[in-house]
Amino acid sequence: MRTPTTDTELMLLLDRIAAREDKALRLLYDETASRLYGLALRILGNKAWAEDVLQDSFVAIWRHAGSYRDSLSPPLAWMGMLVRSRALDFLRRRKAERLDQHALVDDMDDLPQGDDAQGPMQSVEASEQATVLHQCMERLQQAQRQVVSLAYLRDLSHSELASHFQLPLGTVKTWMRRSLEQLRKCMARHV
Repeated sequence: MRTPTTDTELMLLLDRIAAREDKALRLLYDETASRLYGLALRILGNKAWAEDVLQDSFVAIWRHAGSYRDSLSPPLAWMGMLVRSRALDFLRRRKAERLDQHALVDDMDDLPQGDDAQGPMQSVEASEQATVLHQCMERLQQAQRQVVSLAYLRDLSHSELASHFQLPLGTVKTWMRRSLEQLRKCMARHV
């Protein structure tokens, strides 16, 4: 069997993977791994990390091949998005781990001191801004408000939000862009 190179052949392999054919996963890996590894390496800048992300990405391809929709994106773009998402998640986890390592501080050290300490006026301003932000968030449609809230409060990526809400990735990105623009305009009116 020759190596698949066209989108149609890649889509057929994804269909076979969705049917849990191990051989199809091996063929897909042989055809696409070098390009996907290159993407992971560009994002992460570390060969070992890129290899880990590539492996994790092919596990995700195995698990989610049935959710691939050719009407939304070409197969290589879909796989690239999985790699990109996992690479960015990897970087977020590394950053969080570094922050956790540096967070071991006595309670007294956690209190703002000197230039970092907020005075009464700064506290009032922060409270007023929080109130305005809350009012502006209430003006968003409920679905968009939920997407924005989860994105910032739980630090979810666009693809994680799309998966959580079972929405197309493009819809999530559009909602985020429009919602943030609406919030920016609303906040600007109150400043």
